[in-house]
Parts: sequence; C-alpha cells; structure tokens
Amino acid sequence: MNNGNSTNQVDYNLHGAVGIRLCNASPGDVAAVTRQLGPIQAPLTREPDIVIEFVDQVKLSSPLRYLGVNDTAFTDDAFFVLRSKNKARSMVQIPFAEIGQQCRIVCATGLPAVPLLIPILNLTALNRGILPLHASAFRYQDVGVLTTGWSKGGKTETLLAFMDRGANYIGDEWVYISDDGRHMTGIPEPIRVWEWHLDSMPQYWSTLGQGDRFRLRSLKALASSIDRTTETGLVKGTSVGRQMKRVATLSKMQMHVDLEPQELFGAGVAAPQAAVDKVIFVGSHASPEITVQPMDPVEIAERMVFSLQEERQNFMSHYYRFRFAFPHARNPLVEEAEELQRTLLTRMLAGKDAYAVYHPYPVAIPALYDAIAPLLR
Repeated sequence: MNNGNSTNQVDYNLHGAVGIRLCNASPGDVAAVTRQLGPIQAPLTREPDIVIEFVDQVKLSSPLRYLGVNDTAFTDDAFFVLRSKNKARSMVQIPFAEIGQQCRIVCATGLPAVPLLIPILNLTALNRGILPLHASAFRYQDVGVLTTGWSKGGKTETLLAFMDRGANYIGDEWVYISDDGRHMTGIPEPIRVWEWHLDSMPQYWSTLGQGDRFRLRSLKALASSIDRTTETGLVKGTSVGRQMKRVATLSKMQMHVDLEPQELFGAGVAAPQAAVDKVIFVGSHASPEITVQPMDPVEIAERMVFSLQEERQNFMSHYYRFRFAFPHARNPLVEEAEELQRTLLTRMLAGKDAYAVYHPYPVAIPALYDAIAPLLR
C-alpha cells in the first residue's frame, strides 16, 4: 500500500469499450495516467479490462535477469519493463500473455507514465471488435471526417485547419471505430503543436502560456542564428560548424508544445462521437501544390495495416523479449493482430467516401482547409 495520500480506486472508461482501474494510486500516479489517457475518468459498471496496481515496491519471486541494459528483465514467473517516459527508471510488471483479456499491471508508484499503456489499451479494444486507428477525427457541419495516413503525414495539420473553422474535436493520434464501422470516438490526448504550425496559424499563439511562447521563439532564434553562421561564416565546413549544426538540429527538435485539446480549442468543442462519413488519406509530396483525388477505401485499408504495425514496433520489441524470457507463453491476439486489423479495416472502410490529399511539407495549414472543405459539402 502507498501512503495516506493514496486514492484507493480510480476508473477510466474508453467510451464503454475498455475499462481501466487504478488501485492504490497516489494523486501523482492518477495525474500521470490522466496525461496519457485524457480526462476520461468515469465509474465502471462492470469489471475493468485493465487493472493497474500501484505499490511502493514491486515484489520479486527471484533475482532479476536482464534483457538489455536496465531496459527489461524477468524473474521465474514475471516480466518487467524498467524504463518509462523519457527513459526514466521504472519497475512495471506487465503480463504480456494476458493482454487483450483481463490483465493486471503492477507499477512502482511515482512513474511519469505507465509504459506501453496505449498499445495495451488498443489491443484490448481490438479484441472487442473495436478498431484503433492512427488518425485524427472531427465533425464539421454535421459531417464526420476521419483523417489518416503515415505518421507526420498531415493529420494534425488538417485537424488544426478545421478546428479553426468551427469543427468539433473527436480525437488526434488515436481514433476508435465502432464494430459496425459507423461511428468513431477518440482519446483526448495532448496535441503536439510545432512552432511552424503556429507560424502558419498565428491565432493559436494566444493559447500558449508566456513561458512556452518565450521558449519556442528563443529556440527558433538560436537555430536560425546557427544556420546563418554555419552557411556563411568562417566555421563553414569545419568540425566546429558541424557541432553547431547538431545544436541547431536539437533546437529544432524541441520547437513544439503539447497542449490539451481544451487548452488549444476551448471548452465545449469536443464531441463524444461522430459518424464516419468521409475518409481523408493525407501525405506529403515533392510538389508545391496540394492535390486531391478520389481514393479506393480498400487501398487505404491495405496501407494502414502497415502504419499500425509501425506504431506497434516498440510494443512488439518488448513482446519478443517477453517470449525470449517465457518461450511457451504465447499471446495469440498480439501475434495475430495484423490479420485482425486487416480484416476490420477492410470491412469498416468499405464503401466509404474517400480521398487522397497530398501536400508540400511544411504546408500552409489554411490551404488544407481550402482543399478539403469542398469535399464535405
């Protein structure tokens, strides 16, 4: 048990599809999980699918045997993940063989995040016939729009463009399509907004705190100064110049802020669900123009199978380590997820009104609205 500040039980409800229960969680533990799942706390009327038990110290049945350097480990009867968010040290027991069914995760209290929680949640939803899709979604003038594609292809940019025009937010990053393929919901996770997004849509600058605005502008000024110096100054082509370029690259990688949807778009703009009326497949290309053309939804389904596989790579790396530790503890759901996703994608997207939208990168975000809005009328 944790100390007297513990919360005995906290429930999260993913639109009735998956229930998560925290046991013996401190306020900090609850805050960490809420950052991962968004504000979906709601009492469960049934037994939870995923129980996360927080303890002061995880009990071990035998000495740890390591797989990797302080990365994962196992005992005679349990598997442990030893890294959390931003490589923070952790001690989390995950029953990989039980994922998809009712499973209990045991965490040492005080972690910044529960490792692998989203893929575990997604696999549990998949096992119930719900399709988790790497996508953004919104409702615009009573039309439900699902935007999908490869990572960094323009999903968030499309969402930002339409939210500025009065759309209702459904989700960004992960969207869940109902088993009949008719409706979609999302997780209100924080949205990663890059400095160039804000330059393209300066009205969003006002949603940032003063500290975030100062940090982003300082990083941009630093990177721009280094770029000018290394291209025209005495250090061009030297080892000093190369080191300065690495600093500029690191600065550019930090030029973003993660904002809660209600911070970015305001309270009251979220909708619990929307119909899947239009499917927009987005990607970037070398042309300076935005192109729009009809696309076979079956082709979208075939492509997104591999996008989902890519998103699950980190989870699968841990799963293979688990199988190394326990060769006979197979999880059929995990190993057959690709085919299950292919079947659900093909069935759920069949017959949908679908389009391919390709754009330059970076794109002028309002131009995405101009290109896509006519398709929704």
